[in-house]
Amino acid sequence: MSLLEVTDLTVEYSSGGYVVRPIDHFSLEMDKGQLGLLFGASGCGKSTLLSALAGLLAPVSGSIRVDGTLVTGQSAKGLTRYRQTGVGIVFQSFNLIPSLTALENIEIVLLTAGRPRAQARRRSEELLAMVDLGDRMHQRPGKLSGGQQQRVAIARALALDPPLLLADEPTAHLDYIQVEGVLNLLRRLVDADRTVLVATHDEQLASLADRVIELTPRQVYAGDASEHFELPDGAILFRQGDAGSLVYVVDSGLVQLFRRRVDGTEEIVQEVGERGHFGEFAPMFRLPRSASARAVGDTVVTGIPLRQFRDRVRTSALDEQARSDEG
Repeated sequence: MSLLEVTDLTVEYSSGGYVVRPIDHFSLEMDKGQLGLLFGASGCGKSTLLSALAGLLAPVSGSIRVDGTLVTGQSAKGLTRYRQTGVGIVFQSFNLIPSLTALENIEIVLLTAGRPRAQARRRSEELLAMVDLGDRMHQRPGKLSGGQQQRVAIARALALDPPLLLADEPTAHLDYIQVEGVLNLLRRLVDADRTVLVATHDEQLASLADRVIELTPRQVYAGDASEHFELPDGAILFRQGDAGSLVYVVDSGLVQLFRRRVDGTEEIVQEVGERGHFGEFAPMFRLPRSASARAVGDTVVTGIPLRQFRDRVRTSALDEQARSDEG
């Protein structure tokens, strides 16, 4: 049975006055008792997706269902209840309260949720024992190693026994010895009633997972051949946020690169005329397109695979150097 169901999810937010859409029509299902690893380069939307799953960020469309509960569209009160009992969150920076002991960092979650103090104390002690920190429960975060702090953070996320645990780069600030301990703990947490989703950029962790989810934009394979595009006035070649595998050269006409602002207006980023090129960064760094491309007047462009483009640039540079030497 699916514990996590994400259907056609799209998330947008404002960044520097522009609209950014890191999650675009994304779908995912995970069963109970699965450990999933969410891979992708920095900026590809891993943290954004986890924030949406945690009920911290509202999507513009699509749905999220956790353990049968529809998360999207909940009232503020419903989201608060979901964040307390439906999902646990582990941050890469631990986010422990430095003035509280390890025990108190967990207790405060339970007390805030209305648990009796004695019950909160027993549950906190049990969780710290489970993460092998029973002998460190009265120490403050500053006295704990990075790996120990992360284990306290994991115990805190489990305080109210949520069915879904989300971890955002939980090993990012740890050395390899601490990493092993935290990963073994996350693996142990996956049981018949809990699902764990870990966002990471380290593909070496894939062997631990039951599911691997790739968020890095997948490039449309372009083969070795160039592609010819004849665009009428106003035609869109690609849109901001699209994946891409081609670099474009303008054979004739003009291409306008533009970005959509939060207020609905557009900003012209660049205009590329005949013999100019654009669009190399998306295939080069496996990033989404940072702007949209639109023809101004009747325009003809050629799309070139990245390898051919590199060879073309290298040849052009050599020719330029040869002309300079001859001069």
